[in-house]
Amino acid sequence: MNSSEKLINRVAESSLITLDLEELYISSEDKAIFDLKDYLFMGLILKEKHFRESLKAIDWEQYRSKNVAIHCSADAIIPIWAYMLIGVYLEPVAQRFYFCEPNQIDEKIFFELLSALDITRYIDQRIIIKGCSNRPVPVAAYLEITRKLRPVVRSLMYGEACSNVPLYKQKPVAMHS
Repeated sequence: MNSSEKLINRVAESSLITLDLEELYISSEDKAIFDLKDYLFMGLILKEKHFRESLKAIDWEQYRSKNVAIHCSADAIIPIWAYMLIGVYLEPVAQRFYFCEPNQIDEKIFFELLSALDITRYIDQRIIIKGCSNRPVPVAAYLEITRKLRPVVRSLMYGEACSNVPLYKQKPVAMHS
């Protein structure tokens, strides 16, 4: 290459839009667990009066702006209204709350955030879903973004702009004469 030739960064000049799911990640400090087991009589039975009194005694501020996984680690039969009552207390303080196992909260949060994602800016675009991340992005989130984007994008890839795996490319519309 002689001195008059200029290096061209094709990646920078491409029309690729990189979508980084890691940006949707919510840190562990913003998450909490509500285990009903702690409010059961003898750790097994839900007694309505005891349960209601226990909920009234909780300092609900500990859940302020948190994403809460509500579950019961005891093998007990819990009436649906009990979960709803917890929701009544959490709604004014929590960011979000879900009925799920604690290890499922990331997936629930990602699904909620992805379902609210405005995909209009991705219509007929070339999209690359960023691969490597420093935070745990559930596999389910990658599947969900694929489900949402596949019908509207021109192409969908995974990885980095300089090294990606093509997943989908819109077929050109055939012109009839």
